[in-house]
Amino acid sequence: MTTSLFDLFKIGVGPSSSHTMGPMRASCRFARSLEEASQLNRVARVQVDLYGSLALTGKGHATDRAVLLGLAGNEPAAIDPAAIDSTVAAIRASKQVRIAGKQSIAFEEPRDLLFHRDLMFPPGAHTQHPNGVRFTAADAGGATLSQRTFFSIGGGFISEDGVAGLSPGEPEVIPPYVFHNAAELLQVAGEYSLSIDRVMLANECERMRAARRGAASEEPPEKIAERVRSGIRAIWETMQACAERGMAAEGILPGGLNVRRRAHRLAERLKVRAAAGEHSDPLAPLDWVTVYAMAVNEENAAGGRVVTAPTNGAAGVIPAVALYYRRFVPESSDEGIIRFFLTSAAIGALYKENASISGAEVGCQGEVGVACSMAAAGLTAALGGANDQVEHAAEIAMEHNLGMTCDPIGGLVQIPCIERNAMGAAKAVHASRLALNESGAHKVSLDQVIRTMYLTGLDMQSRYKETSLAGLALNIIEC
Repeated sequence: MTTSLFDLFKIGVGPSSSHTMGPMRASCRFARSLEEASQLNRVARVQVDLYGSLALTGKGHATDRAVLLGLAGNEPAAIDPAAIDSTVAAIRASKQVRIAGKQSIAFEEPRDLLFHRDLMFPPGAHTQHPNGVRFTAADAGGATLSQRTFFSIGGGFISEDGVAGLSPGEPEVIPPYVFHNAAELLQVAGEYSLSIDRVMLANECERMRAARRGAASEEPPEKIAERVRSGIRAIWETMQACAERGMAAEGILPGGLNVRRRAHRLAERLKVRAAAGEHSDPLAPLDWVTVYAMAVNEENAAGGRVVTAPTNGAAGVIPAVALYYRRFVPESSDEGIIRFFLTSAAIGALYKENASISGAEVGCQGEVGVACSMAAAGLTAALGGANDQVEHAAEIAMEHNLGMTCDPIGGLVQIPCIERNAMGAAKAVHASRLALNESGAHKVSLDQVIRTMYLTGLDMQSRYKETSLAGLALNIIEC
């Protein structure tokens, strides 16, 4: 597995990892490549062409804003969400963008940012993924200086057409425990008498050692392990802060659907019940799971600071289940949270490398479905489940998300996305409990269900995969 925990859990901004974070990263990379090639002073125009799902639902997912921000040299992890509106407004008012934050050029969106709603893939591209974007930089005479095509492949990940392998300067990492699927993960963990989280921790430590290089790479193993744990804690703190902001905020979400924020109202209602001593409902903690998941995804829909888990559209599932564990399980611990994230990342890596986490490629089963599977596995590990129970929980969770379409109304990550995260989080809790109460072998393996998910996604009609051309996105008009 080459996918790191810190690849799957990336701090960024909403509303979409594939339509906002990915295009912003691609735009920024293109802008910086012009600077690195010493071409900035020759650039007079940049044209951006969007294809497939990026063109069909890009406006609702803020792809246009993401491109402007990226060309100006902004990265999702570093940009201040509070500064986004004013930055975009300034670019639009002046009809100019400072490429890589340095070279100012004219940029008129009707002319320079084109949504090709009738083309699924960039013409002549070697790759066929429905989230394509092509950048072309030209000089004052119209001669092309640079043209590059990128694909936003889900979870904020991007790839460049025709470019394979490591990025320049990226170290090659040979992890101590190699696995390519769930069966190999269980085998290697059993061979060395390790839990899945310990396998993942060892691999993450090697990635961090390789990335730091030089004298820092000679740090004692325990210090490198603490760096990994510290990184996980930072992700966890960001998730908790996002949930708290979501539970505190009120009002209408942006985008034109006039969707009301509901997490605050629900949280206040639960607090009133608790204060009145209404503790008779044993399923009350699941109400909080709903609140946590919706709070995070309302923040995401508002363009706030979120963590891909593994995507923005599914960002509420994992924090909701982790918060359930920490606040409602009496024996929970900080170390249990570390196990939770390491284990869920191991499962997420299996989906990322053997299937897809892109709603535009395989539907929402690849987003909320994968998040549900990751959360179920993580919770099972945090609760002390054995490796085979972790694998079983992940399998159960995905088995009951198979075939889920991605049909956001108006191209906005609001309906059905916000409630869908709440349902995914609740399913994850149930899947974990079912697996922990089982013993012995089960009929369907995680590898089989991952393969099934991927093939189901490939068979799914494209209009049900983040295009807003079918499903709720089309039929809501009749309701």
